[in-house]
Amino acid sequence: MNSRRSTAWIPPIFALGALVAVAGLLPGCAAPPRNPDDVCSVFSQRHAWYRVTREAQQRWGIDQAIQMAVIFQESSFRAGARPPRTRLLGFIPWSRSSSAYGYAQVLNSTWDLYRRSASRPRAERDRFPDAADFVGWYMDRIAEHAKIDKSSARSLYLAYHEGAGGYGRGTHLTKRWLLDASRRVEKRATRYGAQLSVCRERLERYRWWWPF
Repeated sequence: MNSRRSTAWIPPIFALGALVAVAGLLPGCAAPPRNPDDVCSVFSQRHAWYRVTREAQQRWGIDQAIQMAVIFQESSFRAGARPPRTRLLGFIPWSRSSSAYGYAQVLNSTWDLYRRSASRPRAERDRFPDAADFVGWYMDRIAEHAKIDKSSARSLYLAYHEGAGGYGRGTHLTKRWLLDASRRVEKRATRYGAQLSVCRERLERYRWWWPF
C-alpha cells in the first residue's frame, strides 16, 4: 500500500512546475519576459524564442535583433495584445480600431495571406513561433518590394506599419508618432544586437526540448 502511494505521489513543486509548463503551451497564457530590455535575459527565460527567431533569420534574412525589437514595439511580448477599444459617448467600451492581434499585431487579412503564402494554415497570432516567422516573412516581402536594406530596422519597421506601397508613397512622413516609434525600434534592435553578440555562444550551447 505504501509503495503504491509513493510511486503515484508527485512532489508539490514538480506538480506546480508541470502546471506552469502546460499553461505556457496554451495560446495567450504565457506571461511576458521579466526583463524585456535585455534580450539575453529574454532568451534565457524563453530559450525556444531564440531558436525560432534564429530559424526565421535563416529562412527570411531578417536579423533576430530586428525581429525581437519589432515584436516588442508591437505587443511588449504579450501574446493576446489588441488595440484598445474605442468609447461610445466617452465611457461605453465599443469596437476596436482594427483587427490587429497577437505578438506581431497582425490584421486578419494579412494573417490569412501569410497562412496561404507561407503554407502554414494552422499558424496562430498568439503563438510566438508563428509570430516570429510572420515578421521574417513579411519583412522579407516588403524589403524586396520597397527596395529596403534588410539591416535597416527603422525603414523595415516603417514599411511593416505602412505596407510597401504606403512606404513608397511616403505616407509615414506625416506621422510623427510612427517616426518616433521607428527610432525606438532602431535603438532597441541595435541594443539587442550588441547584447546577442555577448550571449549568443552560451545560447547556442543550451539545449532545451520544450517547443514554445
